[in-house]
Amino acid sequence: MPRDVIAEADWKVLRRAHPLALERFCERVLGEVERVMRNREQTHHQRCLAVFELVQRRDRDMARLFDNPRRSQALTMLAHMRSEGVLTQEEFSSLSPQTRSAVERLLGAG
Repeated sequence: MPRDVIAEADWKVLRRAHPLALERFCERVLGEVERVMRNREQTHHQRCLAVFELVQRRDRDMARLFDNPRRSQALTMLAHMRSEGVLTQEEFSSLSPQTRSAVERLLGAG
C-alpha cells in the first residue's frame, strides 16, 4: 500500500466522521453569518455584502475540506478537518497511530 493512502480501518473512520464534521463546519459558518447580520454598526447593505463575502470564502473552505473524498487525499483531508477544529478528539483518537502521526506531521505538530 502506498505511504500516502490510509488503511481501510482509517478510511472507514473518515467516511463516518465526514458528514458529522461537515455539519459542524456548516453550524460554525451559520453562526458567523448570524454575527455579521446582528452587527448594527453596519448598514443593511454593508451587512449584506459582508454576508456574501463570508459565504463565498467559507464555501471555498468547505470545498477544500470536504469535496471529493478519496483515499489518496484522506490524510490531507483529515489534516484540514483537524486544523479547522471540526474533527473531534474522539474521532481523531479512533484513527491508527500511523495515521494520527501522519496528520500531525502535515500540521507541523509532529
